[in-house]
Amino acid sequence: MSVFLGEILAHPALAAADPVVHPLGAGVDAQPVRWVHSSEVLDIAPLLRGGELLLCGGITLATAAPAKREDYVRELAQRGIAALAIETGGALPEIPAEMLQKAEEYGLPVVELRKVVPFVGVMQAINSMLVSESVGHLQQADAATRAMAAELAHGASLDKILGVLAGITGSAVKVTSPWGVTLGSAASEGWSGDQEEGTPDGAGSGPVGHGGFYRVAGETVLSVDIPVRGVLMGRLEIRVPDAADIALAQVAGERAVDILGLALLQHTPPGLHALAGAELMRAVLNSAPEWRLEQLAPGAGFHTDSPAVVAAIHAASPQELRGAVETFLSSHRIPCAAYLDDAELVVMIGLPSTDTVGERRQLLESLQGLEGDHDAVIAVGPLAGGVAEAAWSLAEARRALEVRQIRRRNASARRQYPARGLVVVDAEDVAVESLSLICLDASAREAFVKRQLRAVLEHDAQRQSQLLETLQVWLDSGCNTAQSARELHLERQSMHHRLQRIFELCGGDPRGTGRLAALHLAARMAGLP
Repeated sequence: MSVFLGEILAHPALAAADPVVHPLGAGVDAQPVRWVHSSEVLDIAPLLRGGELLLCGGITLATAAPAKREDYVRELAQRGIAALAIETGGALPEIPAEMLQKAEEYGLPVVELRKVVPFVGVMQAINSMLVSESVGHLQQADAATRAMAAELAHGASLDKILGVLAGITGSAVKVTSPWGVTLGSAASEGWSGDQEEGTPDGAGSGPVGHGGFYRVAGETVLSVDIPVRGVLMGRLEIRVPDAADIALAQVAGERAVDILGLALLQHTPPGLHALAGAELMRAVLNSAPEWRLEQLAPGAGFHTDSPAVVAAIHAASPQELRGAVETFLSSHRIPCAAYLDDAELVVMIGLPSTDTVGERRQLLESLQGLEGDHDAVIAVGPLAGGVAEAAWSLAEARRALEVRQIRRRNASARRQYPARGLVVVDAEDVAVESLSLICLDASAREAFVKRQLRAVLEHDAQRQSQLLETLQVWLDSGCNTAQSARELHLERQSMHHRLQRIFELCGGDPRGTGRLAALHLAARMAGLP
């Protein structure tokens, strides 16, 4: 059986911390825990798999901006962790109310640890128990996989193959196409079958493999994508009743993906166009030689010398967003090839040879208006002159994501980046940062920034001011004082006072001088690692 959060909180190693679950009365007995992990890093979510109890000492949370704390909770909830445990009483006297409110909104249990306990000891004690549990799950899952492989080898139907998985997990399982059509299904003996089809209610949603899970009355629904050579072939859905072992169902479902992929290949092999597109994107990701890219491009619908851009996409539900992007592009007869590489979705998009710059700008606007409620960041790389430059366009798109993450970390509470929703980033907007990251080492960047902005940096450090950020916004706006004041939510007079102080520290108003470009370059590079 699974190890649940309630059992773990009652374990002597953690009970000594006098834990309290928020919101009060939240059910923890049915919340399975896969692992216990400890970290003070606020950007830890992408490194987690889901199902973890995350221990946090509250040190970095104590000094983080409110918006950053809310981002932290949101990202962890979307990653599907079991619970977040925060130590209070030291650096963090109490858990901020906005964090608890955001956690309740996303259905993430938050455990307040009111006494200090050694996190290393907690992890050793509880993870050793979880390891023993996991070994048993793996043995059962491997037995199921072998039985499914035997059925496949004997030419069994997809329903019969799924019946093996349903029997070992005590669940109802089905495989659907990427468009939601049921391809096969089975249920364990004794399954009542009278539960209503569930829809995500937001509580406990998060990734399981490349899919997700959600709770409905009396059961947990697990979802795992089934890709074959980068092409999504289908999705496995496992409806696990509360009486069954959710952790076993999760492990068995993940282990069964390869067998189910082979079964789907026999029944519904992917088209040559989809396979060629996946192969082309794999070649781009691996920086394959130019001749190999040109060899693969025609099969995927690309002329070797046609202009294109490559987008790097990080999304809470990458497969759902992939469907929306591909549907939009195909409806406009725009050639594309997509590949889901772990948590990153990479898409190459063809553009016409005429008015290419205008078409790229239109593409950016169209992506921002994609239908659906997507929580994602889409970074669109610069224009590639053909498939030979696709890897470069992808590298620039990834650097744009990196720069955006740096800017979010460094932004003041007054100028926060959007916490959720669909964000489209243009790699051309951060070309200066990209160039400096490629061509200058960290020490050279730091030296140049200090030479140009030393007085401003010292003023900010000594007086907790935001003159550097003010200068960055003003320069990025084309020295438009009114626009900068609006973006920083400042009165125009306050903006003028800040600029006057900046000019004094920098040796005068830089407008109309050669120093303007140097200051702008330094302001852009400030904060880069």
